[in-house]
Amino acid sequence: MEGTLISSKPCAKENSIDLTQITLRAFNLTDLNDVMVWTTDEKVAKFCSWEPYTSKDQGISFIEDTESKFLCCKAICLDDRAIGCMMMFSSDDKCRNKTAELGYHLGSKYWGKGIGTCAVKQIVNFAFSELSYLERLEALVDVENVGSQRVLQKAGFKMEGVLRKYLFMKEKSRDMTMFSVLSTDL
Repeated sequence: MEGTLISSKPCAKENSIDLTQITLRAFNLTDLNDVMVWTTDEKVAKFCSWEPYTSKDQGISFIEDTESKFLCCKAICLDDRAIGCMMMFSSDDKCRNKTAELGYHLGSKYWGKGIGTCAVKQIVNFAFSELSYLERLEALVDVENVGSQRVLQKAGFKMEGVLRKYLFMKEKSRDMTMFSVLSTDL
C-alpha cells in the first residue's frame, strides 16, 4: 500500500478543474506548505476533532505520524499538490474486522468542484480491490455538514440514519449521520 498512487480514471472534467488530475498518494515532507493551507483553515477544521493548526511543527508531525495511525492515509492531490487528506481506519473489535471507516479533509477553496466526490470514489475502488477482506466502508458526518453528506451520496454511499448525540466534540454533543457503501454495491 505504501507509495501507491491511486489514479482518477473514473472522474471527468467539472467546474473548470480537470478531475483526471486528482490523485491519492502518500504524504511527504515536501507537502508541508500545502498541508498547512488546509490544516490552518477554520472552515476545514469546523467538523473535525482537531483545532486549526498554529505551527509548522504540527504539520510536520501530521506528515510524519499520520500514516502509521490509519489503515490507509493518502494526500488528495491536484496536479501533485496536497490539497486534502483521505484516510481509512478500522476498529480493533473482531466483530467489525470487515469494516473500515472513511474520513477526509479538503481545502475549502476546492469545495463544490467535484474533487471530494472524485477522491472518495477512488478510495472506495482502492479499498474494495486492494483490501479484499473489506465488505463495508462507513463514514460518520455531522448532521450540519451538508456538503460532506452530498459528497458521500454522489460517491454511492447510502444514508443509514442519524445517531443522536453520538459524539461530544468541541464542547458540544453532536448528532452524526451514518453513511455506508458495501462491496456488493459496486
